[in-house]
Amino acid sequence: MSATTEARRTAQQYDPLGAMGSRPLAIGLGAASIVWALLVSVFDRDVVGSPTLSALTVILVAASAAVVFTASSPFRAPFPRWAFVAHVGLLGLASVTSVAAQWGPDRSALNDFMSLITATGIVMVAPYRPWTDLTIGGALLAVVNAATWGVGAATFPHEIPVAVAAFLAAAPTLVLTAASAVFAWTFAGLAERVQIRAGSYSVERAERDGIAASVQQDRSTILARDVAPFFAELRTREVITDADRERARLIADGIRRAMVADADRTWFEQAVRVEGGDAPVVDDPGGLAALLDADQRSVVRTFLRAAFRASTVDPAGFRATLRRADAQDDAATRGDPARADPARDEAARDARVLLELDLAVADSDVGIHRTFDPYFAVLRVTFPDLDVAVRPSALALRFSYDQH
Repeated sequence: MSATTEARRTAQQYDPLGAMGSRPLAIGLGAASIVWALLVSVFDRDVVGSPTLSALTVILVAASAAVVFTASSPFRAPFPRWAFVAHVGLLGLASVTSVAAQWGPDRSALNDFMSLITATGIVMVAPYRPWTDLTIGGALLAVVNAATWGVGAATFPHEIPVAVAAFLAAAPTLVLTAASAVFAWTFAGLAERVQIRAGSYSVERAERDGIAASVQQDRSTILARDVAPFFAELRTREVITDADRERARLIADGIRRAMVADADRTWFEQAVRVEGGDAPVVDDPGGLAALLDADQRSVVRTFLRAAFRASTVDPAGFRATLRRADAQDDAATRGDPARADPARDEAARDARVLLELDLAVADSDVGIHRTFDPYFAVLRVTFPDLDVAVRPSALALRFSYDQH
């Protein structure tokens, strides 16, 4: 993987469960920022200033926290760039309104809370955006802080030089931005190296080994159940009858069918069969499961293992359907069938595969979420268009992937 690709990947994409676990920290920092901004604006101002602008500052800080709270949800992963831009923009605007609300000879640096709030604002999103975005966003906020404080210091001179005031305004954001960027860059680099080492043992090889073992077991079962008893009976007979010939033909046909099924079985069917037995249904006549890449296979296999091992899941109620996306699905997804473009839809059909999983779960919707939410978080990062429908006693997942 190139350095450019590494720069685009985030800690959330490499470790969805870790990012899910760090979300309470982001929410806590956002809530603390709102409370702090509110308390300082009301109780600790040297200049009366503008109550309206003070209220607007608190609202902007709350809006930025709400953006992070919403976008960091594991069910909306990965954290989109537009949310990061909105977060930075709202904090930058809040910095301007904070200084404007306190326009005058402000003698206490503690009252200028936005320099620390912008700094923690970058820390909040460190697990969700690449280091390049964090660096650019933090630098922009530092410039805004330096400019606003510098203008205020120049207009209302105090013992501190203007340049020092501007630097003090920008310093907290610069320091925590550097720390956040180093974290994101280091995490991505380490995760990439671990991923490369893990991939040195081919997933396809592991799958071949598993399928080969299953094939050997199936054939051993046929030999022990059908062939060996039949030959044992023939040894005790002096004459081979037509019934014996018919039985031999049926056994041969069964072996032939088993061999054909073994040859056509995909890794997905093998994974379902190993975990769920013969009860689950896999509808994949085109063998499209083979088009998933190694990372996607690992994620899907992990979910299948968790689903079939859950005591509330009935393997007989499992059905998987794989098919190429068609023009009708593409238009319906946009919600406007009249806008369907045949050429574009033909390209989409050739490029995407839809995978639908339906499970019967003997649990409430709350219980289903409690059991499978961590797996939904991982699936969401791997398949951004994941659609999850949770109903009492039923779970349905739908997502798509490129033909690799």
